[in-house]
Amino acid sequence: MSAQANSPLAAFEPARTALLVMHYQTDILGLFPVVAPGLLANTRALCDAARAKGVRVMFANLRFSADYREVSALNKNGQGIKSLGLFIDDQTAPELAQRPDELLIAAHRASVFTGTDLQARLAAHGVDSLIMVGIASTGVVLSSLSHASDADFCLYTVKDCCYDPDEVVHEHLFATAFETRSTVLSLDEALRLLA
Repeated sequence: MSAQANSPLAAFEPARTALLVMHYQTDILGLFPVVAPGLLANTRALCDAARAKGVRVMFANLRFSADYREVSALNKNGQGIKSLGLFIDDQTAPELAQRPDELLIAAHRASVFTGTDLQARLAAHGVDSLIMVGIASTGVVLSSLSHASDADFCLYTVKDCCYDPDEVVHEHLFATAFETRSTVLSLDEALRLLA
């Protein structure tokens, strides 16, 4: 990885950057028990490096009331989520050691920006760059990355900290939509950026 003068890597400023960890919550990780330990180890390393570098760490979880009143009958994706009976009282994965001062956004849609005050909170802290990771690539990562790109954030995605059960689409997204909207990094590259 080379940081050329005009590249997003050269312009990286920890004080203006947040690591946004999306849907790393117990109910979602429970759906993917085979890959969860590796994802958690990777993302814990990323969180620890960000904290040490002075990058703000934020979490966003999918969350609903017990009666799923936030789910529209018109929303096909929401109806599928409702049928699982999850995301009511789960928590951020304890393996990530979320600190009391680290923001947790509760979102009711695939994008963590839709219906939340996340963008206002980022602006209040002078954050204009985001390192984004999450589960799943075809859901929260795609939706949130698209919103953040349209909102003119400088974006980084860490491939080793994202997952989708559809590996073909996951790879395709990172080679196309994510590559055109963000600087795609491996975990090793991200850790070097945060060293």
